[in-house]
Amino acid sequence: MANKLYVVTRADLETEHQAVQSAHALAQFFAEHPVRAQQWMKESNTLAMLAAPTEADLRALQERARQSYYRVAAFHEPDRNDELTAIALEPEAKKLVRTYPLAFK
Repeated sequence: MANKLYVVTRADLETEHQAVQSAHALAQFFAEHPVRAQQWMKESNTLAMLAAPTEADLRALQERARQSYYRVAAFHEPDRNDELTAIALEPEAKKLVRTYPLAFK
C-alpha cells in the first residue's frame, strides 16, 4: 500500500476554500520538510485529502502530531485573521488521521 501524504483542512470552510487552503498546506510542507517531501514523491506521490470539523479540531490534530514527533506543516490564512485552515502530515502520521473523513464533501 502506498505511503500517503495527508492534508487535512477544515470542514467548516466553503469547498473552494478547502481546496485552496489544502494546496497552501501542501506547499508549506514542501518548504519546511523538503527532504521528506522529495522522498514521498519518489516512493508514492499519493495524497489523502481529509477534513477536520473545526479549527479547534485541526489545532488538536496538529498538536498530537507534534507531540508524536511527526513532521507537520500548518497554513494560517492571513485573510481570515491568521486562522489555522489546513495542515499537511507525513505518511507516518497515518494512525492520527485514520478516523477523519475525506475532504470536499
